[in-house]
Amino acid sequence: MKSASELLEAYLNNVATPKVSAAQFAEDGVLELPWVNAHAQGPAAVEKLLTGLLAKVPDFRFKNLTYFIQTPDKVAAEYHVEAKVLATGKIYKQTYAGVLHAENGKIKLLHETLDTLAASKAFSKD
Repeated sequence: MKSASELLEAYLNNVATPKVSAAQFAEDGVLELPWVNAHAQGPAAVEKLLTGLLAKVPDFRFKNLTYFIQTPDKVAAEYHVEAKVLATGKIYKQTYAGVLHAENGKIKLLHETLDTLAASKAFSKD
């Protein structure tokens, strides 16, 4: 059974393959980014959310994972993205903070926060 750290790493390392990242979630598992009003429940919805993101930012990849808290079923970490937004040509440079709750070897909840100003600047046309 995968630990919370193993689940987070599998999710982050496979974000370019949404089906693989989404497979880390329980059937009722949730990926939420409340500051940008994104909520996906279940692997199919998570896959759809990630696929939509990659359509806008094809080189979207997480890097520089730093853990702040690690237990077998919960982790808190920070990770980064730096990739070009197709529609604007701008670089999306972002730091994410994630808290993951694992249950029975799957992601039950991944709550991510981010700098909404950095996101707005990268995704909006001036």
